[in-house]
Amino acid sequence: MSSEKRAPLDRARVADTALRLLNEVGLDGLTLRAIARELDVKAPALYWHFKDKQALLDEMATEMYRRMAAGAALDPADTWRERLLKTQRALRAALLGYRDGAKVFSGSRFTGIDHAAELEANLRVLTGAGLSLAQAVDAGRTAHAYTLGFVTEEQGVRPLPGERREGYDIGERARRMAGFPLAAEAGKLLFDDYDRQFEEGLALVVAGIGARYGIS
Repeated sequence: MSSEKRAPLDRARVADTALRLLNEVGLDGLTLRAIARELDVKAPALYWHFKDKQALLDEMATEMYRRMAAGAALDPADTWRERLLKTQRALRAALLGYRDGAKVFSGSRFTGIDHAAELEANLRVLTGAGLSLAQAVDAGRTAHAYTLGFVTEEQGVRPLPGERREGYDIGERARRMAGFPLAAEAGKLLFDDYDRQFEEGLALVVAGIGARYGIS
């Protein structure tokens, strides 16, 4: 038995194992039984640490955030636009590191307050630009929701970088939709070059926030 398997079973070890297994089996295949098998323990042992799968997903999302934040260096001199762009690009990059990463992250509840310092800093940048606290929260939430939604759709086509799900052949799609030329041509814009898509959509969101609240 490896030294890893002899290590004490705790929340951090379970979450780390679950994140590694996630890339192999995806969210649907990530069961407590599969995780227990990977850890070489009986499934009931996991219930000492997590009451159900959602509790485990909460811890996984928290660990994903911790790893993302560990490599982040936010500049206090950022403009509000720069801060929104940086945080959402970092979130997308973090989510793309895991199969179904956006699905795990979306709707999960952080199990600690690791995110509080960054949230405080982001709100200070936004309110410092002239937004009320309510407007700053709405702006941040809207950008966050855009990124989660975008990556959810992106990973529906490309579960991991370099993979492409069967059924998303752009040429075949164009052939079947030949009677609808604009819709057929749109396939190249909808299902390819996700970096460009993301940046354009994020620019639209940020521009919309600026226009809505009258800040530049």
